Amino acid sequence: MKPSYRIALSALLAVCGPAAAQTARPSAGDYPLKSVRIVVGYPAGGPTDLLARTVSQKLPEFLNQQVIVDNRPGASGMIGAELVVRAAPDGYTLLMVPVTYAVTPSIFPKMPYDVEKDLAPVALVAAAPFILVVHPALPVKTVQDLIALARSRPGQLNYASASTGGMPHLAGELFNSMTGVKMVHIPYKGAAPATTDLLAGQVALMFNNMLSAMPHVKGGRLRAVAVTSGKRSSAVPDLPTIAETVPGYEASGWYGALAPAATPREIIVKLNGEINRVMRLPDVAQRLAGDGVEPVGTTPEQFGTYLRQEIAKWGKVVKQSGAKAN
Repeated sequence: MKPSYRIALSALLAVCGPAAAQTARPSAGDYPLKSVRIVVGYPAGGPTDLLARTVSQKLPEFLNQQVIVDNRPGASGMIGAELVVRAAPDGYTLLMVPVTYAVTPSIFPKMPYDVEKDLAPVALVAAAPFILVVHPALPVKTVQDLIALARSRPGQLNYASASTGGMPHLAGELFNSMTGVKMVHIPYKGAAPATTDLLAGQVALMFNNMLSAMPHVKGGRLRAVAVTSGKRSSAVPDLPTIAETVPGYEASGWYGALAPAATPREIIVKLNGEINRVMRLPDVAQRLAGDGVEPVGTTPEQFGTYLRQEIAKWGKVVKQSGAKAN
């Protein structure tokens, strides 16, 4: 190649190179141009999946593109999360996670990704408190009753949960820590067998999800004592929070959307606005309320701050309890 051609070619690349790169970079202006995928690291039919599908059904109205849910269960949600970590940071692959996303770094010391660095917060989508329920034979009607009874019987009250290291388990450990009592955790392989033994009186109490617990509460087979959220739930507004007796106590389940870390901010902001818009729809809020789930809606920055707080909070609880993955 002649020197003059080399000079001309170099000049052309210098002019066109940045422009080409800028054209290739995704932006909110032309986003989305194809369908969007929401990855769920849990089986179909679970609460994280149901929330993702609620979003996926309404989001196309605002994005003008199809939104599909892709279930990739396994390894406590880590298989799905790693898939999104490795996906192109273009806004076409998102991850819907439950609160256990903030717990896994403490339960699993060796993870294939960094929960704080490899995924970018998009929106805190919804929250769902757990409900503290006891067997009717237990002489407990209030949180204060439970604290007094547990203090009089250290190590004798058992509470059930669906697994070790799950939020219902850690809700009990947080209660132990903040009240100075010692209730003993009994792990089960799922919420259904745990609830069955609670109904039979094999265990004294449980921090259960509302969907599983409320039919038994309404039928008189379990007694509801309190909810675990920071404020009362609209699903059971007459039921007090644990925090009303134990200030600062909160162990809510929550669900959030994340994207690969290098996703352009303008796309994250657009997704944040549209997801929050979906969650404000009256029919969506009404549908979720039946399961005790309440829309939240945050900025990406607010969700990021909250996520870091949750990681630190549950890390301390896991360390104090000695909880390990099943």
